[in-house]
Amino acid sequence: MIEFRNVSKQYSSEVSALRDVSFTIAKGELVFLAGPSGAGKSTLMKMIAAMERPSAGQVIVNGQDISRIKPVAVPFLRRNLGLIFQQQRLLTDRTVLANVMLPLLVTGASKTQAEQRARAALDKVGLGDRAGAQPLALSGGEQQRVSIARAIVNRPQVILADEPTANLDRASANKVLDALKAFNSVGVTCLISSHDEVMLDAAARVIHLNHGQVEVPA
Repeated sequence: MIEFRNVSKQYSSEVSALRDVSFTIAKGELVFLAGPSGAGKSTLMKMIAAMERPSAGQVIVNGQDISRIKPVAVPFLRRNLGLIFQQQRLLTDRTVLANVMLPLLVTGASKTQAEQRARAALDKVGLGDRAGAQPLALSGGEQQRVSIARAIVNRPQVILADEPTANLDRASANKVLDALKAFNSVGVTCLISSHDEVMLDAAARVIHLNHGQVEVPA
């Protein structure tokens, strides 16, 4: 589903985000991406979503070469991706339901269809009863679960979650992780970046990045 082939990202002669990174993630896998701040995790995630392009190498997502994809094709690529990035905040002037409906309305769904699917997505993350609430009335963990509902409302094949449990208490972090695992259990490929040692210790597979390179376990 996702393959990096000798990928490097050079922002300048002095700034290198990724260096010769190679790995493969199979369809339906749940994989964690670990590493210190500045290791290149966010850059790697953004490459999968075609927010960044590699300076060298190939990024293959569901058979598409991201390094060669045309700008007009990027929205179609992203419809198959559920993106949970820290900078993509909920809109505070809209209800929880309206936030989750938005990706469907943008892609041409009717209001009725968008509402039905948004309510179903909120039910899946355990927040069906908060549909009419304003985002600021929710806890941090609840807001993150709304972000997950918004990310999966388009029924993506891949979920990319960049530090989805950052700044959450353990109980809230576990609920967020449980929601992501629930989607993985029905075949959605998940790549989750995290500093959370508890989550990483329990993970079946972790890719470690350090200074832009994949660390090979000793």
